[in-house]
Amino acid sequence: MNSFAALVGGVLVWAAALKLFGRNTKRAAQRSGLSRLVGKDRAFAAYRAVGGLELAVGALLLLPPAYPAEAWAAAVLSAGMLGYLTYIRLVSPQSSCGCLGEKHAPVRWRSFARAGVLLLASAGSALWGGAMLDGPLETVAVLAGGGVLIVVLSAELDWLWLVPLRRLRLRISHPLAGRPAELPLAATVQQLQQSDAYRSVAGLLRSDLLDSWDEGEWRIVTYSARRDSGPATAVFAVPRLRHKPELVRVALVDDQLVSA
Repeated sequence: MNSFAALVGGVLVWAAALKLFGRNTKRAAQRSGLSRLVGKDRAFAAYRAVGGLELAVGALLLLPPAYPAEAWAAAVLSAGMLGYLTYIRLVSPQSSCGCLGEKHAPVRWRSFARAGVLLLASAGSALWGGAMLDGPLETVAVLAGGGVLIVVLSAELDWLWLVPLRRLRLRISHPLAGRPAELPLAATVQQLQQSDAYRSVAGLLRSDLLDSWDEGEWRIVTYSARRDSGPATAVFAVPRLRHKPELVRVALVDDQLVSA
């Protein structure tokens, strides 16, 4: 088994496992382009069938002995994937690919690029398998580099790396990030509304900002609220000298306790 066969086989087994053993495979199948291709009622069965085919071809590539026919089967499967992606893009562009995970990922250029990489690797393995990189260092380099490339080209996996990276960039580039000067009240409210603490009680709030005061490195802001036990006051503690929405804290205090 050469390095490129191992890469393609690993990706196919990974994709098959997600289709066959994922927690929301039925929903993923119905949101995929297979619903348009074979009908919504048959989409789940077709989704599982594709997963079974990917598992079979991937296992053949990973298990010895190695035959060119196995790589050619992977190349045909990759070419079929390109045809499937073209169909979805033309007929139902907002449908999910359903290729590598349960996240909704409409077909875009990255989907075509990923299938193209698998096609080229499969064809290369079939044509030049005996002369390809098979040393331990070369194998590790191909698997690591190819794995990273597949992840980067998979919109379904953006939550693993791209979303956290964008959040980090926004945090670093935010005009108030790391600023030692005191934040104005409007910026405090904006920071508050970006926090998980605010979102967790937003449905209970019944007023705009009522009051605010500073306590050391914190700015305390209050809103009126209502919960099942009656009227209450939402008291938020917001960082006063820096932009850190994740540090915001909230407490709900019953108005009866305040008046008492």
